[in-house]
Amino acid sequence: METIGHFIDGERVAGSSGQTADVFNPATGQVTKKLALAGADDLQRAVDAAKAAQPGWAATNPQRRARVFMKYVQLLNDNMQELAELLSSEHGKTVEDSKGDIQRGLEVAEFVIGIPHLQKSEYTEGAGPGIDMYSIRQPVGIGAGITPFNFPAMIPMWMFAPAIACGNAFILKPSERDPSVPMRLAELMMEAGLPKGILQVLNGDKGAVDGILQHQDIGAVSFVGSTPIAAYVYAEAAKYGKRAQTFGGAKNHMIVMPDADLDQAADALIGAGYGSAGERCMAISVAVPVSEETANALVEKLTPRIEALKIGPYTDSEADFGPVVTKASKEKILGLVEKGVSEGAKLVVDGRGFNMQGYEDGYFVGACLFDNVTKDMDIYKEEIFGPVLSVVRAKDYDEALALPTDHEYGNGVAIYTRDGDAARDFASKVPVGMIGVNVPIPTPMAYHSFGGWKRSVFGDLNQHGPDSIKFWTRTKTITSRWPSGIKDGAEFSMPVMR
Repeated sequence: METIGHFIDGERVAGSSGQTADVFNPATGQVTKKLALAGADDLQRAVDAAKAAQPGWAATNPQRRARVFMKYVQLLNDNMQELAELLSSEHGKTVEDSKGDIQRGLEVAEFVIGIPHLQKSEYTEGAGPGIDMYSIRQPVGIGAGITPFNFPAMIPMWMFAPAIACGNAFILKPSERDPSVPMRLAELMMEAGLPKGILQVLNGDKGAVDGILQHQDIGAVSFVGSTPIAAYVYAEAAKYGKRAQTFGGAKNHMIVMPDADLDQAADALIGAGYGSAGERCMAISVAVPVSEETANALVEKLTPRIEALKIGPYTDSEADFGPVVTKASKEKILGLVEKGVSEGAKLVVDGRGFNMQGYEDGYFVGACLFDNVTKDMDIYKEEIFGPVLSVVRAKDYDEALALPTDHEYGNGVAIYTRDGDAARDFASKVPVGMIGVNVPIPTPMAYHSFGGWKRSVFGDLNQHGPDSIKFWTRTKTITSRWPSGIKDGAEFSMPVMR
């Protein structure tokens, strides 16, 4: 059986710790590979390679850095099918969904091709008598990214593409669940012309995470995962003097106003709620129809659509979604569904008994639809991260607005309406980071920044877009005056510009 090691100093290497973890095919429940878990020696080897390579890469002019990403984008497109099938075999999502995962990462690689412009800064001539002032953006040195299982291509590229384009070296610690694609992404970066040592992939568990957080030579850390771990990573990074951006959980609402096109809204909820088996941080998991009439009509339209969803392994090109990633995930989802029933929600579509012939050991969960959910129920408060949609009825717009406003998470939200005033008011008032108006999953394009509010994020700068350039660089401001502008004698008062 294949054992996946690490990618250090431009090549695949075996792990030195002797510890391994199993990699599963979620559709069958079978172990397909072993994964080496990094120890302290593996981390130090990656850091040493990064330290040796980073100064030369930072000194490489930005046009040449951009050309690496030009080639990389071409390679990603050329290898799209291979990458998607590899991703699906370990994650479980459909191949078309995996292609979307890769595409959204590829778009960030396209964005950073503009690094010669993006990394420019400011200059003021004559800020004072004979004085010029300018600022420059320099790389932090070595950055690290800790990424989740649900987007094993997209999120690593969201992190390492801007970090590397800015002149940093980067150590990626991907999820243990689906490690093969991150390794291939690193190999393709080398094929695109990236110098050895600039991108390392270090596979591991919590020990590797803690090692990254505590290592004095790593200057910045980006993380995506659950809120408790996001809070932990942010606090530990601060403790060890690192810059950090950490992204946590979500509970994304979609408000459906009485004037909305209900067929359009229902289709949007199906795709946003059940795509990728609901394992997306931007998935819509709460539908909020405004008025009883709207709620009744929406549930009537949703029910047959959900019952008709086709679930299958990634090899089934007609499947709408596949299994969840692990047996533990399946058990958690089913436990929360049971809790919802016991708390009094109406289970309109019950997917608990779903069983796929020939894949009895796979981690499949049937689509579930709850109605009459209230905000005190666990299925409303918790991020289920599975194919479960909850309908929370609101009597009016103000009650609907209050739901995402009061929830602890603030990642994404959507409103479906034909009323421009209502949409504008909603977008202005709701305390959520990403908002869709008649768009169910409002994930920004690569040239805008991605990030939520409240307990969905810790840190001041978001992923990709302009914020990513700021995060992976430090500003240095230079005030210069040449001898012809310098007066004789010491000056003891606070310097001011006159």
